Amino acid sequence: MKLSTSVILSCVAVSSAFAPTPNGRSSTKLSAGETDDMSKALPFVKRPKLLDGSLPGDVGFDPFGFSGEDKASLAYMREAEIKHSRLAMLAVVGWPLAELWDKKIAAVLGLQPALTATGESPSLLNGGLDKIEPEYWVIVVALAALFENESKQAQERNGKDYILGDCGFDPLGLFPETKAEQFEMQTKEIKHGRIAMMAILGFVV
Repeated sequence: MKLSTSVILSCVAVSSAFAPTPNGRSSTKLSAGETDDMSKALPFVKRPKLLDGSLPGDVGFDPFGFSGEDKASLAYMREAEIKHSRLAMLAVVGWPLAELWDKKIAAVLGLQPALTATGESPSLLNGGLDKIEPEYWVIVVALAALFENESKQAQERNGKDYILGDCGFDPLGLFPETKAEQFEMQTKEIKHGRIAMMAILGFVV
């Protein structure tokens, strides 16, 4: 079995989160400045300059340099990561539920099941996308456009106070009021999103 470099590094990063804290008796010690420059995910390598821990979920892990060379690039990539995380969290729940409930829901509504002949969710790899009505794609694109537009308006409206990924959607009022609680909530969201992206990739594989 061949594992990609990114998968190996990801496993190392996850395992490092559970590693015991050194007792300080090692003969090799780093100064405070050197320690601050090291990655929290991979403590034996230096973190990228832009990943200073100011963003929720930032542990200095970016082996391929996706964060870019400046703050604008970093903000753009974080925004993209959050959006992909949210889609992945929806997909990782929706994919198995569709395979469990699609036939029952279709029977109640008098519709044809959208699953493939083998009972799998329609996808590029599974096939079956020809069964999906064009109206569905129109609705998906329209919803995506609405959220993108709201996100852009929030960015223009809030300026420097804009929170990355804010699309003005919080019907249950889950987002806290204080900065510390907001940071904690954002950290939870990005971590769950990263797990979901790995999980949906696992589904595909």
